[in-house]
Amino acid sequence: QVQLLESGGGLVQAGASLRLSCAASGRTFSSYAVGWFRQAPGKEREFVAAISRYSGITYYADSVKGRFTISRDNAKNTVYLQMNSLKPEDTAVYYCAARLGWSTNSLYTTAPDYNYWGQGTQVTVSS
Repeated sequence: QVQLLESGGGLVQAGASLRLSCAASGRTFSSYAVGWFRQAPGKEREFVAAISRYSGITYYADSVKGRFTISRDNAKNTVYLQMNSLKPEDTAVYYCAARLGWSTNSLYTTAPDYNYWGQGTQVTVSS
């Protein structure tokens, strides 16, 4: 069982940066692949970024590639999402999700792939 807690959201102007954190309970968090998703009002939840267990291989949605960076610190049981050059269209509730990784390099990019979810943190970008 893994519990996830997001933090770091807020209200910023376009062009600013935010760093989201996803803190996990459990001693084996390094065995879990993690993803970030977001959901804007009236829209479906969409994939943002993913990171594999252990090796830290990453993958991004085209809409955030080059602006967002996902990383993990297994010693702190935490995954981060560094968001730079934020745009109004990045406004959403951001969720982190986790699942046991099938292999060291496994990445998961759809919501049904994940077993555990946090409660979300609001990110609002004003123009």
